[in-house]
Amino acid sequence: MGLKNNLHKLKEKYEGTKMAPAFNAIHTFLYMPNETTHSGGHIRMADDLKRTMNIVIMALVPCLIFGMFNAGYQHYLAIGEEVPFLSGAAFMIGVTKILPLVIVSYGVGLAIEFVFAMIKGHEVEEGYLVSGMLIPLIVPVDIPLWMLAVAVAFGVVIGKEVFGGTGMNILNPALTVRAFLFFAYPTWMSGDKVWVHGAVERANQLANGENVDAISGETILGNLAQNNAPGYDLADMFYGFIPGSVGETSTLLILLAGLFLIFTKIGSWRIMLSAVLGAIVMGLIFNGAVDAGWVSESSKFYGLMSTTFWHHLIIGGFAFGVVFMATDPVTASQTNRGKWIYGFLIGFISILIRVFNPAYPEGVMLAILLMNVFAPTIDHYVIQANVKRRMKRLKVKTA
Repeated sequence: MGLKNNLHKLKEKYEGTKMAPAFNAIHTFLYMPNETTHSGGHIRMADDLKRTMNIVIMALVPCLIFGMFNAGYQHYLAIGEEVPFLSGAAFMIGVTKILPLVIVSYGVGLAIEFVFAMIKGHEVEEGYLVSGMLIPLIVPVDIPLWMLAVAVAFGVVIGKEVFGGTGMNILNPALTVRAFLFFAYPTWMSGDKVWVHGAVERANQLANGENVDAISGETILGNLAQNNAPGYDLADMFYGFIPGSVGETSTLLILLAGLFLIFTKIGSWRIMLSAVLGAIVMGLIFNGAVDAGWVSESSKFYGLMSTTFWHHLIIGGFAFGVVFMATDPVTASQTNRGKWIYGFLIGFISILIRVFNPAYPEGVMLAILLMNVFAPTIDHYVIQANVKRRMKRLKVKTA
């Protein structure tokens, strides 16, 4: 009660000043808002934006914890040491590498949110609570913290605030951060060294003539893009015991998170299902081209084109992107029919980019960003089609 009373006193002291949004944000984060409706028609319900964001974060936490264990496990596996997956040694490496990513993501992002709130004189919005958690989960474990800070600043300012803040942005802020990192610092976002802790450092030591063993951390997509064998069995792919971005490896946990979001009515099952269907269709097309002999084994596209169509669903960041990014209620299509079209095209284009861009065999990020741009157009034509159908029915009735 002492903390709550002190916050009330600070709110009253700074009410009407530029500092008011900061104290209101802290109070709203810790306690329920004091504001209630007093007149007019309104709906009483237990849901609000903060609770919605908290549900998404709850779905992300298992992926975060798994990523911490997996980061250490992949490190020890790469240097040839036998360490159990659920071991303190593996977890400690994950904590020391991933927790700073989370701190930088939230620290930089929320600081910018507070600054814009005070400049514009509006409330601090809760939208970044989810973006701040998503960003550390879609980057390599060894990404330099200063690069992440620069990318977060870019994603929040250019991807969100310039459009007016939460609810107004046309691009997913977390994917905007990843896109910035990929194009600004490509050597830290691709290749066979960035996905396992210590691999980049050892590669630099070798380049300087030091006597150390190299660590290779090539992902499944990286191997397939080079027409090599995947290097991992299906169980490892599904459970997530593979190199990759921090939170994207475990398809099992992502699947459970998707079901949880559907059950709580936070995530759109239409977008998730249609994206899976789109990916399957594109995968079947490529498999058919290989079976028909249209693609030779010497082709640089053969490895990914010959991959069994449903394997695309459990490798790379496809599952994570579909469950947590494509379903963003702000940047996705809003109409039910639009969601089917939007999701299908994300899945279809993801596999298309994955196969035809060997330099970047992970296409879900670009596919979602592309469809973010076209989501309003999809909804526009869906609505116009509904209007035309209703006008035709009206003419028939009045005839």
